[in-house]
Amino acid sequence: MQRHNLNFTLEEEFLLIAIHSNIEAHTLAFLINKFLNISLKRKRHDLDFIKRDTHITYPIFEYIDTNSETIYYLIANKCKTQTEKVTSAGSLFASETEEKTHYLVPEYKQTDFLLKVVFDDCVISDQKALAELSRIPKISTYYEIDQNKLKSKQNLNFD
Repeated sequence: MQRHNLNFTLEEEFLLIAIHSNIEAHTLAFLINKFLNISLKRKRHDLDFIKRDTHITYPIFEYIDTNSETIYYLIANKCKTQTEKVTSAGSLFASETEEKTHYLVPEYKQTDFLLKVVFDDCVISDQKALAELSRIPKISTYYEIDQNKLKSKQNLNFD
């Protein structure tokens, strides 16, 4: 019997918003909850990647609105890691720590956070609610990202 493999990926409808802010992720989640009247909660497991023997974690917050069948994700775009480098200059074995910044969406390195809003309908009913982001004093700017131009779209699958 001949075997057929189907490569099918279901594209979900979502809105992706870049947020520029210099506050911690949990503080931003609190402010978004307050102004958008939602309840983002930190997921039990962060989004983890292993890249060149470096463990990279991005904190992720989630809220599921069962009434409008909408899921909100707030995730940090930046993760800083420290690695020890052993050098043999000077003393026998000196070690230095090297700090490196990793990006979930490298095309938008200036973006601090991403707000992903997944919805079933093609028309998002929460457009007015998202305009409330401009009222949050700790957000310097926010804008919608065209997801069709993203090269790292696979990094945004959180399920």
